[in-house]
Amino acid sequence: MRNYTRLEKILYISSPFNPKKLKNELDGKTVLITGASSGIGREFAYLLAGTTAHLILVARREGDMRIMKEEIEKGSASVMVFPADLRNEKELAKLLELLHGLPDGLDVIVSNAGISINRPIEKSLDRYHDFTRTMALNYFAPVQLMLSLIPLLEKKNGHIVNISTINALLLPVPHWAAYQASKTAFDTWLRSAEPELKNRNISTTSIYLPLVRTPMIEPTTAYRKAPAMSPVHVAEIIGEALYSKRKVYKPWWLIFGQLASVVFRAPLSFILPRLLKKKEGGRADV
Repeated sequence: MRNYTRLEKILYISSPFNPKKLKNELDGKTVLITGASSGIGREFAYLLAGTTAHLILVARREGDMRIMKEEIEKGSASVMVFPADLRNEKELAKLLELLHGLPDGLDVIVSNAGISINRPIEKSLDRYHDFTRTMALNYFAPVQLMLSLIPLLEKKNGHIVNISTINALLLPVPHWAAYQASKTAFDTWLRSAEPELKNRNISTTSIYLPLVRTPMIEPTTAYRKAPAMSPVHVAEIIGEALYSKRKVYKPWWLIFGQLASVVFRAPLSFILPRLLKKKEGGRADV
């Protein structure tokens, strides 16, 4: 259930979603979902329970995916669980070996696995690993997956769905350097590759999301009561994109944020350092 507040209902207007069209699109197809054990990946997997799709669930938490498999297979879909940390080269290689050995090939990739870090540069000076591990999962892993799997997708006129963030299209903000750089990197990679992929009969969809109420936002106290999308709603957006071949999803209000990022770029570059200094000064006085 979405259980949106009044504000959230305005910010996150329901998208048209037709379960019958999704079933017709995905019946008999093989769908890879990364980051499948919770949040968006989990809800999208459950959304496909009534299809005859073969789901390959990839995430680190095997136990959670085993439970999902049991519940989803009460419907008509079939599920394969593959526990892996995509930052681990050996585990990623094993996943690719499995996928290349699939008898029916691969039709859809939902690239959802990701990591978020909210940390000021001052506290990152001795934490270079924050940047390497964020890039490893948010950029290098999906690029390696795509480079290896493009030939499989080409054979099936496949579809790549990238779960991105509105931050990739907005003016960067303090404390999110590692996250924004890594998500923007893959977003740019996919948009750059899109014309070449289209010539190979591979569809692409970039889904730019605001805050989504998933376990990933729990460590950030300020986000717990902030307006956020439901992962169920996002799952339906992914489903609609697959049968409609929609290239891009953005919240309706994002265009105003993009315009503001251009118009107010200079003023913000003047204001933000002062706001941060004031905030840090306030903390020092506590």
